[in-house]
Amino acid sequence: MSELPPMPPLPENRPVPGLYRHYKGAQYEVIGTSRHSETEELLVVYRALYGECGLWVRPLSMFMENVEIQGEPVPRFALVTQWSC
Repeated sequence: MSELPPMPPLPENRPVPGLYRHYKGAQYEVIGTSRHSETEELLVVYRALYGECGLWVRPLSMFMENVEIQGEPVPRFALVTQWSC
């Protein structure tokens, strides 16, 4: 069995576990970050805090990006409360 190369370090600006508000108003719990098994792309793992409380993943770059609302850039997800654990 061949050894895999070491994984690159996670970026320091990744989202911390906690409560986040989506720019459209819904709230989500960020569980953490992971990597795609084939591409090693960084992903954010999060859970909707409404409806069926579905579990989601989104590319880190998309999670952290700004979206334009009425001509102004706003974060797609904004930290509301950081979990202590």
